[in-house]
Formats: sequence, structure tokens, C-alpha cells
Amino acid sequence: MTAPKRKCPICGKPRSESHAPFCSTRCRDRDLVKWLDDGYALPGPPASGNSDDEA
Repeated sequence: MTAPKRKCPICGKPRSESHAPFCSTRCRDRDLVKWLDDGYALPGPPASGNSDDEA
């Protein structure tokens, strides 16, 4: 039994070995921009200020 083909997490096309886990440079760059624009977040309570500000 063969493993199912994994897809690009951005567009859903088949992955490219040279751009894994994405299908292309374009999707890889789109993911980077999403990270840089705070498009991804971890669940949990909002962070309360910087600890350096309290000292």
C-alpha cells in the first residue's frame, strides 16, 4: 500500500521535492508573508505586556 500524496498547505497542489512542503517558490513565499504579517497564531490568552516593561 502506498502513502497518499501530500499536498501543498497553501494551494492544495501536489508537493514539489525541491520546495517541500510546498509546490512552488510562490507558495513558499506566500507562507512566509503570512508568518511575517502575524497570520498564524497559537491559541491561548493574549500576552500581557513585555516583562522588561514591568521592571
